[in-house]
Amino acid sequence: MRFSKSCLKNFFTVVLIFIYLLLTAVAAFLAYQTISDFLEKLNNPVMSVIYKEVDSFSSPGIALYPGKAQLLSCKHHYHDYIPPLVDPGKPQEVDCNITEVIYFGPFVNETEKKALVVRGPSDVRNKELIFMQFSRNETEEDFSAINYMLFAKFSDLIDSANKSEFMRDCERNYSMWTFSGGFRTWVKMSLLTTSGVKNEAVEFRQESSVVKFNDKRPEGAQTDQLYFAVFEWRDPFMQEIRLIVTANAWSSIAILCGVFMALFKAANFAKLTIKWTIKMRKRHLRNKARELNHLT
Repeated sequence: MRFSKSCLKNFFTVVLIFIYLLLTAVAAFLAYQTISDFLEKLNNPVMSVIYKEVDSFSSPGIALYPGKAQLLSCKHHYHDYIPPLVDPGKPQEVDCNITEVIYFGPFVNETEKKALVVRGPSDVRNKELIFMQFSRNETEEDFSAINYMLFAKFSDLIDSANKSEFMRDCERNYSMWTFSGGFRTWVKMSLLTTSGVKNEAVEFRQESSVVKFNDKRPEGAQTDQLYFAVFEWRDPFMQEIRLIVTANAWSSIAILCGVFMALFKAANFAKLTIKWTIKMRKRHLRNKARELNHLT
């Protein structure tokens, strides 16, 4: 009967130690998972999209690279209305604010570039647009197109101390687009700002539609290729994307504190269990020695 009680006590001791080890493993895994989730949320912020309605945008910069093409006209119109063409292919009125910048590009062995930078439309409520017309002798080329680039504010170029360096940075950070000869390309712009954890980025998105130009000029005057481009804001909504870090350091610390307290309690429980086991073992040995002495 005594042997059975001793075995039962030892069995429960082993079970308690096993429970301690299991709780320790669970607490350690929970601590690891909490730290991993915190780092994952810290490195992968959540995007919050906000649409902000405005009456007008800051005038963007429209950088055009006409090459050998000649700017014939540049006019502001409103309410999506473009008057019929009068004498296409001949120089006409230019009422746009245009700045010419010559600089060395950041790519392709830093070739020299000439950009005509036009102050873009700003009055989105009245649907302000800019209509431009170019002409170029295309007798020696199979295909013809004019490259252009959009950047956030035309005033940034004007206020820049070094316009060439400013254009180099813009070309390095913004995308290039094209519009072809013999067509009217209608570009509708929208602005996207992204507020990151450390900095803010501005990006243009555009929707373009192309319409073929019906050239009614005399055959002798059709040797020059004509280009037509229209730039307008798509709608009065500015899209803002904010990167939000959902990782909460204080909640993670609170969870870890609870885990460590559980580990401490489990360690204290294991310590008392081991002491109790040693005590019971010593008592069993004393009783056994006393019985042996009694028999002798």
